[in-house]
This record gives sequence, structure tokens and C-alpha cells, in this order.
Amino acid sequence: MVRVADKHRIQFEPVGIEMEVDEDEKILDAAFRQGIHLMHGCREGQCSACKSYLLDGDIQMERYSTFACNDAEVAEGYVLLCKAHAFSDCTIELLNFDEDELLGGIPIRTVGTTVAAIEPVTRDIVSLRLKPAEEFDFKPGQYVDLTIPGTDEHRSFSMATTPAGEIEFLIKKYPGGRFSGLLDDGLAVGDELSMTGPYGSSTLKDGHVLPVVCVAGGAGMAPILSILRHLSETGSTRPVRFYYGARTAADLFYLDAIRDLGAALADFEFVACLSESPEGAHEVGNVTEVVERREPQLSKCETYLCGPPPMVDAALGLLENHAVPKDQIFYDKFTSPATDGA
Repeated sequence: MVRVADKHRIQFEPVGIEMEVDEDEKILDAAFRQGIHLMHGCREGQCSACKSYLLDGDIQMERYSTFACNDAEVAEGYVLLCKAHAFSDCTIELLNFDEDELLGGIPIRTVGTTVAAIEPVTRDIVSLRLKPAEEFDFKPGQYVDLTIPGTDEHRSFSMATTPAGEIEFLIKKYPGGRFSGLLDDGLAVGDELSMTGPYGSSTLKDGHVLPVVCVAGGAGMAPILSILRHLSETGSTRPVRFYYGARTAADLFYLDAIRDLGAALADFEFVACLSESPEGAHEVGNVTEVVERREPQLSKCETYLCGPPPMVDAALGLLENHAVPKDQIFYDKFTSPATDGA
């Protein structure tokens, strides 16, 4: 006899939203299923974007990182919704939320795609273009899960384009990577891939007027390109500065595309930051060091971050030192592919 999972009611405060959850599904997944877009980042219990406070009820969490929620916090009642299962009706206080997104986000769904192109852009970053079988909407800065063919595993990648037509991803190759290894041998034009999303809270906010500072490294260029393309397509007049960190000039790519996008904006500057082999007119140093030198008014800007976790951590430290309000900082912190076999 097949067991039917018990269902419970979740009440979210202070927003007054209710939903239903099965005992065998995580609370964050149940929210997505019902069109409720809670704040989230890695969805793997590694960051603290979905950290909330249990006011009442019985919740148990799957394995998570104590860096995201330490033992003292758990004892006090804090939970990570991406790892939490409810075993009774619960009341949960959301510590971080975007009222506009909560019930107005794009529905998360799974669509089939066909590989349209696989092209190297540097020695270790590949452009993967997919053609969705049906219209797939998302906001600039979001990401999706791509399923590894023949498995139920997935990897998360940010879109580099805007929603119309083919969708591009920029993927860093890692030795032994489960997904990135397919880009050299195992995936070809015409193959089919399953895509689920869109996820992510690091999205460009329409209607905002503050200057935009983008900081990226490696394949983290993808969501920044999506943001730049949207700003260009919509004729934005916001000042935009894009800082991109790389080791050497050989690790830079899409410079012409960035220049063309910038030409369509009213006030744009691109700054390449080389940490190992300074060449030409590029800035010298880690990208966060360059931002520190060149951006004395960070507290008066909106900042979008994407790149390797150490880069994101360094940038967050810099923004904290400059007292940048948290509602002006946008990023999605992924689990490091180097440790989880991307």
C-alpha cells in the first residue's frame, strides 16, 4: 500500500500568506509549486538567503551547512526553508522578502530544450545555447536547473540573454565535472536537455533609478550580460559600471559585445581587472580591490554580484564596509562547482 504524505498548513508572517505543504517536500519547493516566490539563493542549504524563524510548529531539516545556519541559531528557532520539512501546521516569520515578488514572480516550470550551439569562449568557459520547445520567461539575472542527461541530477546556470529566442549559458569547465564534462564529449547540437526554472532573487528591478554597479568573475559574466542586454533593449538611462575580474587578458571574452551594449546605454563603463598578468590598459588587482579604488559612493548604488564564492564573499565584505543597504545588494550564491562535481 502506497503511503500518502500528510499535508500541513504553513502561515508566513508578517505577510499573511498561507500555503499547503506535504511532509515529503521541502517548504521552499512547496512555495514555488504554489506560485509563492520566497527569497532563496543556492537552494542547497549552503547560503542563508532563505533563513527564516519558526514561530510555531514542528519542522525538521535535512543536512545543511552550519555556515548558513549555526547550531545556536537552530536551537533558537531559525530554519533554512530549502532544507525544511513540516510535520505539523506551522507559522514562520520571513526575515527577508520582496513584497512585489512574493505573489508576482514568474511561475517555475520544466520545459524541454534543444542544443543549438556549443562554442568555447576562453580556455575554460563554454557558451551553451539552448532553444526552448516553448516560450520560457524569466527576469534578467535569474538562473535555471539543467538536468544531466540520463540522470535525475541537475546543475544551476544563469542565463546570459533576455527571454526572446535562444537562451545562452556561460559554463566553466572543471576536471571531472558531471555537466561541464559533457561540453567536450557527450553533448552535441540537436541533443535535448530538460530545463527547470526560473530561480533566483538577484534580478534587475524595473523602476529603480540608482546607478548600477555590476561585479563579476569567470562564468559569472552570464547574469550581468542578461542585465546589460535588458537595460540596452529598454533604453535605460541609469548609469552602469561593469567590473569584470580575470587572471590574464586571455581570460577576457565578449569584449566587443559588451562595448556594443554599452554604446546603447546613456552612461556606461566597462572595467576589466587582471589579477595575475596585467596587460594593456586594464586595471591591476582583484576585482574587489579595483572597485574599492574606483567606487567611493557605493552606498548610493545598486550592486549586482556573480562569480566564484570567494569573489562574492570579498565583494559582500567591501559593501558592508561601505554601509551599503542590504536592499541595494543583489546576488545568488551557488554551491562551488569545484566541490560538488559540476
